[in-house]
Amino acid sequence: MKNVRLYGNKPYTVAVVHGGPGAPGEMAPVARELERDYGVMEPLQTKDSISGQVEELAGVLKEHGTLPVVLVGHSWGAVLSCLTAVHFPTLVKKLILIGMPSLEKPLDLSPLWLSRLSEEERIEYLSLENLVWDGAVEDKSEPMGRLFRLIAKAESYDPLPVKDEVLQYQLDINIAVGLEMRKFLGGGGLLKASRQVTCPVVAIHGDYDPRIAEGVREPLVRVLKDFRFILLEKCGHEPWVEKFARDEFYDILKNELE
Repeated sequence: MKNVRLYGNKPYTVAVVHGGPGAPGEMAPVARELERDYGVMEPLQTKDSISGQVEELAGVLKEHGTLPVVLVGHSWGAVLSCLTAVHFPTLVKKLILIGMPSLEKPLDLSPLWLSRLSEEERIEYLSLENLVWDGAVEDKSEPMGRLFRLIAKAESYDPLPVKDEVLQYQLDINIAVGLEMRKFLGGGGLLKASRQVTCPVVAIHGDYDPRIAEGVREPLVRVLKDFRFILLEKCGHEPWVEKFARDEFYDILKNELE
């Protein structure tokens, strides 16, 4: 799999950075929306470590971007964008962080996900979780995709009917980077790193997102000089799929890119 897709025409001044980890392609709808006005890079993460993904993202920006660029990172992609801005500050003009995880305490979101699903969906969730983590199925991409789609439903307020655009669910990357990320977040590594960010930062968060908004806003207000926090109402973890928040989200995003 190539590690980048390009949208629109040069100059490429914006990069949309997917989450997961191990869910390349999820930011394609955002890239298509922005390509009307901007040249957009969609980096696709292929490395199985945090440092490897930081280096890979920096390499994509250097090769294709007109520097410095704006990084639009979602979920894990927001963390990755932040770390890239720390290690390669000359590459990044601005950070736009969507659905950022809590900076001070990693949360177990499983109980909340299950509480938002129907009984039938909860049974399916637990079955898929067993297949993905403990089952003998060789190809874990398909059950992992079904599990992630259930999680996405639990994290959405009122989603529009959209197709899943993840190219391939990558369990090996999800496990390797995910475990490293939990240790990093739990040890306060992201908050410490954020103190070194010098570019402007905007965080966009849905009020229905299980990742608590104050777990993002309050720490970043303390450590960043140029920071704004925007809370979207009736909005879950992926604002671009939300019936009530989608238009406002794109209005805000495009305004921040001007």
